[in-house]
Amino acid sequence: MARRRRTGCDINGLVIVDKPSGPSSNQVLQQVRRLFNANKAGHTGNLDPLASGVLPICLGEATKLSGYLLDADKRYHVRCQLGTLTDTGDSEGQTLARQTIPEFTSAQLTQLLDTFMGEQWQVPPMFSALKHQGQPLYKLARKGVEVERKPRAVNIYSIELLEQQSDRFELLVSCSKGTYIRTLVEDIAVALGTLGHVTILRRTQAAGFSLADSVSLTALQALAEHSNTALMTRLIPAETALPDWPECPLDNAQVKQLRFGQPVELQSASACAGVRLFDEHRQFFGLGHISEGGVLTSIRLFAERSKQESLVAHGQSR
Repeated sequence: MARRRRTGCDINGLVIVDKPSGPSSNQVLQQVRRLFNANKAGHTGNLDPLASGVLPICLGEATKLSGYLLDADKRYHVRCQLGTLTDTGDSEGQTLARQTIPEFTSAQLTQLLDTFMGEQWQVPPMFSALKHQGQPLYKLARKGVEVERKPRAVNIYSIELLEQQSDRFELLVSCSKGTYIRTLVEDIAVALGTLGHVTILRRTQAAGFSLADSVSLTALQALAEHSNTALMTRLIPAETALPDWPECPLDNAQVKQLRFGQPVELQSASACAGVRLFDEHRQFFGLGHISEGGVLTSIRLFAERSKQESLVAHGQSR
């Protein structure tokens, strides 16, 4: 059988996109991949079509980091419209029920929000990207099929009340991975004695990146039309993706050991669940784990670069 020919370039790094409201996360991903002509791309967690904001996109070997970025904490700005429940949990869905809105003060709402802080269990909504027997739940939901979903543990670190009207409120929420803000908003509305759904959802932080680090699709398109060099200025090195993971510099012999699947014994190394691996040329080439005995093993390694690629990367090619 003939080998399948790869298309695109070996572009490695991250692009922090300010996703607009409307397209799906995958549509944004594919657009960024085409702009950079990258052969591989992946994002670090779905945003609903309605939602906007920080969407880190990994290109090339950096896609091997996407699972670890997915585990990171996130922050959202959300607006809840009270009195109406929709099937999707947001304003794009069909109305399921209406209920009167009781009078409440900012002090009462703030006190109520405190009860949603900390660890709790959440039942994922049917309109989500979670899969049941290999099929996304939202596809089943569109067919009118509902399946049982197991509650998942999430953690709400903070909830700040930004604005309150008689029929709506806005929040700034910091939370763990797996938190569904639509579900949180619905639960808060029920606790108020009414119903509710999301009308605005904007992710302001994800995987350590904020809106200040992001770039719009329009701006990326303009850069691409100007020059490839201009476009590449928005590519962030992969090693910046996990700043909380300590650096672990290695010599060539140690690098070879890891690439052959062998552990490396380090001198005076403290145990660490995750470290970023760098070779003698300060090139980031993967992730590792250091045990109590100072033994380093690899978690994920990037593909080995050719000698010519390494020279070019360091400006040493003729």
